[in-house]
Amino acid sequence: MLELRNVTKVFNPGTPNEVRAIEGVDLTLEEGAFVAIIGTNGSGKSTLLNAVAGTFLVDSGTISLDGTDITRWPEHRRASLMGRVFQDPFTGTSPNLTIAENLVLAAQRGLPRRLGWALNRKAKDEIRARVQQLNMGLEHLIDNPIGSLSGGQRQALTLLMATWLKPRLLLLDEHTAALDPKSADQVIALTDAVVTRDRLTTLMVTHSMHQAANLGDQLIMMHRGRIIQEFRGAEKRRTRVDDLLARFEEVRRADQLDETAAEMLERTYV
Repeated sequence: MLELRNVTKVFNPGTPNEVRAIEGVDLTLEEGAFVAIIGTNGSGKSTLLNAVAGTFLVDSGTISLDGTDITRWPEHRRASLMGRVFQDPFTGTSPNLTIAENLVLAAQRGLPRRLGWALNRKAKDEIRARVQQLNMGLEHLIDNPIGSLSGGQRQALTLLMATWLKPRLLLLDEHTAALDPKSADQVIALTDAVVTRDRLTTLMVTHSMHQAANLGDQLIMMHRGRIIQEFRGAEKRRTRVDDLLARFEEVRRADQLDETAAEMLERTYV
């Protein structure tokens, strides 16, 4: 369904600030897979998500969706096939528009433009019904500006916007990181329910070991721009938070050994 082959991205190449953000990544997501990506800061996980979204074009390799090569597609063209929820609850919505106006724009994404009122009574009734399914009492506030809501409420509505048309691929970029624990739990529960109900193929970047261990059917660990471990099937179901923390500790110690060896070599040849 989604296939990445030997994808590479280098920022500021040939300069002292060169960053090899993604190095030869291969990744396959089957139809309906829910994949979590974890890694330390700078591991390349968000860069990988941005590469799929088309925020920038990769330097080499290919990205295919449903068998179509989208490697050189611009971001706006990919957006017709993908839904995305960002880390910042205030990204991805128009704060001065009402809840209903934001949602009707999401419902029209990728469709031919027509003359006429998009926000008619029928549309409002459908919006109210869908918002009610969030169980947050927001169905009574659909004429209020979306910018007046709390972060958790806004993120729940952003998820609804991103999944309104059942995208071919859902991208979640640390979408609970900026929320308080209670709101984060609400949004994660909603995410799991929506993804499961609609069988959405989903790629989620997270810092939360709890989310990584308990959500989805596939888990990827990244380090220094590479995928260093992948958990699937029964192995994923057996994986616990302590297992992930232990693996991170192994990676940290290996890094320390690499740095020590480099320092020893440098002293030897200076």
